[in-house]
Amino acid sequence: MNFMPNDLQNIVLKKSLMGYNILQVEDLLAKVAEDLAEHIKDNAKLKDKLEDSLEKINYYKGIETSLHNSLVVAQQTSDEIIANAKKSAENIIKEAELQAKQIIEEANRDVLDTRKEYERVKRDVEAYRMKVESIIRAQLRSMQNLDEVNEPVNIKDIKAV
Repeated sequence: MNFMPNDLQNIVLKKSLMGYNILQVEDLLAKVAEDLAEHIKDNAKLKDKLEDSLEKINYYKGIETSLHNSLVVAQQTSDEIIANAKKSAENIIKEAELQAKQIIEEANRDVLDTRKEYERVKRDVEAYRMKVESIIRAQLRSMQNLDEVNEPVNIKDIKAV
């Protein structure tokens, strides 16, 4: 019947010789007991639902905590990976710069060696030219000596050759 508090206050029981009408009181008590039993059942169901909800809340809070911890670990891991990548990149750059310096120094040494070799070859060519010129002059003198014996040779003609 689902009595409300106002309903119970507004019930008027008929009086009889010895008090209230017993049948009416028993009927009212039965209905109130029935409503009370229904409320107790509803209350128990609500308590069960509340406990289930609290368990679910705790379960999801645990998941939330795990996810938060996972995100923190993931963030730390990504920070470490980024830091390691930066260090690796810096090391690669330093290594590349060092290799570039070594290559430049080696190229400069090669240039200096080539210049020295060029100067040496230039001197050798000059020495060889002077030696050949000396030999040619000596040969010309020899030829002049032979020609003087046979016929006079004009020096201006030899220099023109």
